[in-house]
Amino acid sequence: MKKKEKLVLLIPALWTSFIDTTVTIAGQPKDYWNGNLQKANEANPIGQLFMQNHVSGIFILCGAWIITIGFIGYYLPQKLSRIFLLFVLIAHSYGASTWLTMNYGFLLAMLFIAFNSILFYKIQDISKQTT
Repeated sequence: MKKKEKLVLLIPALWTSFIDTTVTIAGQPKDYWNGNLQKANEANPIGQLFMQNHVSGIFILCGAWIITIGFIGYYLPQKLSRIFLLFVLIAHSYGASTWLTMNYGFLLAMLFIAFNSILFYKIQDISKQTT
């Protein structure tokens, strides 16, 4: 697999992780941003731990996770990489959809998942064209 193809295949997983992070940050209560770290609202226990220890915890964790996605997705063998990247896409689509449903309604969450599905399919086509 060429470098360009490997990089293209990262797009859906990185996009969805970024959106999940963004809606998580946007969904935090005002008290959290005012310094009451115990008001952190995150279902992921690792994210919750980071958020309750420092207000920048979510940024540090998510930045490290996005780098990790890129590294693992790029360097794993092709089949394992595709499985990993699909897992990340599904997991972050789910995570973001919980925030989207709660704050913006079911329809937006379903549109987000539909968009991610189309993006995944189109990226697979594009990656095949780069070979």
